[in-house]
Amino acid sequence: MSALTISVERWNELSAEQQSARLARPEQSRSAQLKQSVSDILAQVREGGDDAVLKLTRQFDDANASQLLMTAQQRQALIAALTPKVKAAIDTAYATIRRFHQQQRPRDLKVETAPGVVCESRYVALQSVGLYIPGGTATLPSTALMLGVPAQIAGCQRKVLVTPPAKDGSIPAAIAYVAELCEIDDILLCGGAQAIAALAYGTESVEPVDKIFGPGNAFVTEAKQQVSQDQSGVAIDMPAGPSELLVIADDSASPAFVAADLLSQAEHGADSQVILLTPSESLAAQVREQLLQQCAQLSRQHIAAQALTNSRLLVTDSLQQALTLSERYAPEHLSLQFNDAREALPQLTRAGSVFVGHYTPESGGDYATGTNHVLPTYGYARNYSSLGLTDFYRRYTVQEASREGLQGLADAITTLAELEGLDAHARAVTIRTEVNS
Repeated sequence: MSALTISVERWNELSAEQQSARLARPEQSRSAQLKQSVSDILAQVREGGDDAVLKLTRQFDDANASQLLMTAQQRQALIAALTPKVKAAIDTAYATIRRFHQQQRPRDLKVETAPGVVCESRYVALQSVGLYIPGGTATLPSTALMLGVPAQIAGCQRKVLVTPPAKDGSIPAAIAYVAELCEIDDILLCGGAQAIAALAYGTESVEPVDKIFGPGNAFVTEAKQQVSQDQSGVAIDMPAGPSELLVIADDSASPAFVAADLLSQAEHGADSQVILLTPSESLAAQVREQLLQQCAQLSRQHIAAQALTNSRLLVTDSLQQALTLSERYAPEHLSLQFNDAREALPQLTRAGSVFVGHYTPESGGDYATGTNHVLPTYGYARNYSSLGLTDFYRRYTVQEASREGLQGLADAITTLAELEGLDAHARAVTIRTEVNS
């Protein structure tokens, strides 16, 4: 582990430029070449349908890919191969995630805003959703749960799951089982930008969806951005980037706990970022030693070590300064490992998800505490929310006015319309109020 490099730095001894650099994320790849490559893939799928998706799948994932849509028999065969222990773990996570998200059901509103004028706010589930489950270096049934459970509770009429096949054409049995639990209608054996294109534009095997959910690599992220801005009319859940965790801890924290949490996010990918903010130089030094020891024991130690080169151990002059810096950074995950941490929550609103106390590991939220692990990254926690049930609905409004109700508002409406020079707007009111007046 000699390649692992991460040092302890005192925040107040850094220049303003250095401080900004320490809180900067690894640069996301949105190069002109990436954008063009994704644009080309989208065009191929838009024009070539299934044949184009299969060709790209053979190029990037399974060289022998011959089908896009998984059959019911293939799904059941995978489920039958799953061990009872894994099934039980998935069942437990499904129950907690479902329990938390069921309580998020939105409520329709009906208000009489003026005598004879009634306005309503109504919610309806999205008719069709596409759920992207990354493949590659890790099996992610947890992400399938985080997307599938709220889609199921909301009552989306059609749910399509896409995930890239392995080189032998298979997908993890655990994902097939989650699809069964969440009543997923179709599983498409494709990934990358071509999968996003299939969901956005439709092919012979799949109708286009209304909204695409789920994280992915730079190609997936770029494809989501592009299809959300073109003629497809599809929406996406949120901007996404590499995984990140910020830990605020003091001398009451366990250095081993802190290091384990930092590594749990560092092992996601080489472009992940983890940060420790602490007023204790002693704790920072101990956490560094624990990172060296624990990283050497990981099966993905090479990935974690690369991520740590983008990461920071920063000593602040106080716990309050650490809280202030966290708000500036706006992390995807925020772990509070100090006594009475709940009291600090009112000051910490810019985070995708917050983990309170010494015995609340971030990985709990990734799998089974019940909250959703699809979260805004790259500082988007300043203005985007963690994924929730209402993301699978569309809200719209209704209004109804009686003749008397319109008469009561007529003067206000026509005055404002005339002020804006919109005579037809005013006439749409007066043509009604002048009748039988």
